[in-house]
Amino acid sequence: MGTTQAGAARGDSDRRLGRRALLVGGVAAAVGTAALAREELSHLWWRLPGVEKSRVAGAVDFRGARWVAASPANYRRADRPDDYSVDRVVIHVTQGDYASAVKAFQDPAHEAAAHYIVRKDGRVTQLIRELDVAFHAGNREYNERSVGIEHEGFVEHASSFTDAMYAASARLTSAVCGRYGIPVDREHVIGHVEVPGTDHTDPGRYWDWDRYLGLVRQHI
Repeated sequence: MGTTQAGAARGDSDRRLGRRALLVGGVAAAVGTAALAREELSHLWWRLPGVEKSRVAGAVDFRGARWVAASPANYRRADRPDDYSVDRVVIHVTQGDYASAVKAFQDPAHEAAAHYIVRKDGRVTQLIRELDVAFHAGNREYNERSVGIEHEGFVEHASSFTDAMYAASARLTSAVCGRYGIPVDREHVIGHVEVPGTDHTDPGRYWDWDRYLGLVRQHI
């Protein structure tokens, strides 16, 4: 299923090092903790004053998209691709209608949200800036390196995947791939089911990958 299942992003393990972790333990533990701290700090450089990219409230990364903000609890503020390179697009299916997906992504207790939702009629909604790490894949590494796109519908209903949806989603994925230099192939444009460690099945057997990638390449 898609990220609208509560708790889907717990595999993100998005927890920062606390002061206690830096103080407790012997010499060996301190060395290991110091190495981990350096790794964490290497991704926090943009938090310094004047370093972070400018942000405009309500701005979208995909022209024509509607902005509806997800709860800040369902993503991590970042400055991609400077702190995390982006090399994947992950395709999801909401397992519900558009309204229920938006409601879930705005719920701070949901623990998951995608960057975009594409409706059956082709309307695109952005909920999280591509700069930020959305909790959509259930895998921290993949969250950090990917853009997540939800599609309104159900994996077991072939009728969910309309011509308008394919066309709009393909334009969106093409724009994302062009922005980050992502190759348009099945290694880099993947389904949620292909994320390591996931227990999800979306987008399912009715998602036409050949058709979809063909449409994406038309807009490159």
